[in-house]
This record gives sequence, C-alpha cells and structure tokens, in this order.
Amino acid sequence: MRLVKPWKTVNPAVRARLARLLPPLLFLGAAIGVWYVVSTVVLDPERQFLFPPPHDVVRVGYLDGDNRAELLDGLWHSAEVASLGLGAATAAGLLLAVLMSQARWLERSLFPYLVVLQATPILALVPLFGFWFEYGFGTRVLVCALIALFPVVASTLFGLRSVDGAHHDLFTLHGAGRAVRLWKLQLPAALPSIFTGLRISAGLSVIGAIVGDFFFRQGEPGIGVLIDRYQSRLQSEQLLAAVILSSLFGLAVFWLFGALARWVVGGWHESAREPGAL
Repeated sequence: MRLVKPWKTVNPAVRARLARLLPPLLFLGAAIGVWYVVSTVVLDPERQFLFPPPHDVVRVGYLDGDNRAELLDGLWHSAEVASLGLGAATAAGLLLAVLMSQARWLERSLFPYLVVLQATPILALVPLFGFWFEYGFGTRVLVCALIALFPVVASTLFGLRSVDGAHHDLFTLHGAGRAVRLWKLQLPAALPSIFTGLRISAGLSVIGAIVGDFFFRQGEPGIGVLIDRYQSRLQSEQLLAAVILSSLFGLAVFWLFGALARWVVGGWHESAREPGAL
C-alpha cells in the first residue's frame, strides 16, 4: 500500500499560505529568543533596564492602561498625519504623472526637480517649513506629502509609458483620441505600477509622520514625540513598546495596500496575485 504524506493531502492554497507564513513566524520566534538571551544573560543586571525582556515590555507598555492609552492616542495622531500626507501625495503624484505622460516637454521640465526633491533630506528642512508655515498640523501633512510624492510619480509614469505598442496600434486603428487612450488603455495598464508606488509611499508617509514628530512640538503629540520623551527619561519598556507599535502600524499599512492591489488587479496581473493561485 502506498503511503501518502499528510502534508500532501493539504489543500494547495492552504499549503501555499502556510509556506508563506511559517518562515516569518519562525524568524519572529528566533528573534524573541535572542532578545531574551541578550536581556537576561548578556547584559549585566545593572544594565538590564536599557534592554528589558519582552514580557516586561508587554506588561508595562501594553497591559498598563495609562501607558496603552497614551501610545494608542499618539499612534492615532501620527496615523492622521500619515493618511492625509499620503492622500495629498497620491493626488498630486497621479496628476503630475498623467500630465507628464501626455507632454514630453513637461516631463523634461519637471522630472529633474522631482529627483532633486527626492534626494533632498526633507526632514532637515523642517525648521524652514516651521518658520514659513508654523509648526502646525498642516505643516506635518506637507512634510509627509513631500516625502511620499516621488514614488507615486515615478511608478505611475513608468506604468503609463510601459503600455504594449501593439495595444497603442489597436487604439490608433479605431481612431481613439488622447483621452480615451489614457482612460481605457494607459491607466488600467499602469495600475500594478501605481500600487507598487503607493506601497512604497505609504511606508514613507508613516516614517515621515513619526520621525517628523521629533521636530513638531506643538499640537497633539504623535507617537514620535512619545518615543523622544521615553528616550530622554530612560523609560525603556515604553520606548520599545512605542517602537514596536510604530513598526506594526507601518506593516499594517503596507499589507493594506498589498491587499488592495490584489483585489483590484490580482485577477489579471501576475504581480498582485497570491502565490500558488490560479
């Protein structure tokens, strides 16, 4: 009698999902193990407060009601800034990319300055923005939008320029105008590239909102302000809890746009399809 391995009897889609989830979970377990070793074995007892073990971070940072409320409130304010900044960057980036795809002279005029904007350390210019626009909520959103702008423009423009020439010939054969060609051919074909740019920009907007908090002291404090405060007070448990929460937020945003890409273009484009899916 031929024996069948239990793993082979599992549904292929479930098997693919498990194969995708197990490696990061195993790596997470190993990282937590190393964290415990460093915190409890490597560090001297008088220095363990600098790198407390995971259970102390969970107990102080998340299970304590006051600390948890403070962290969630700071995360909410940073999420507001990141969301509005990403929305502004998306709207401006899509508009610029469409305009540049329709006019080469406009692309040659604007794209070098967009590259300069990308290469400029925006956070180093925050003091100037503060002098010009004050250190308010709108300036925070502006900083996030500038940080997240370039990936949207570059990815969208690449997608609009990458349409198959045969498809353009077909639209020309049917006498399609510039607007019809853009709406029915170029924009749908550019969707995978657009979502790739959005995933990159989403992460940058989160970084901009959190790191920008180190410069913005007015208004409601974001989680970046809390991180700076915990660091100055040597509150290591709260500091690590805030860093982990910020990382989870960035991961959630990245996953959200990945899921949105799979929902919009996963049915017809390989780049957004689930591994193992037909």
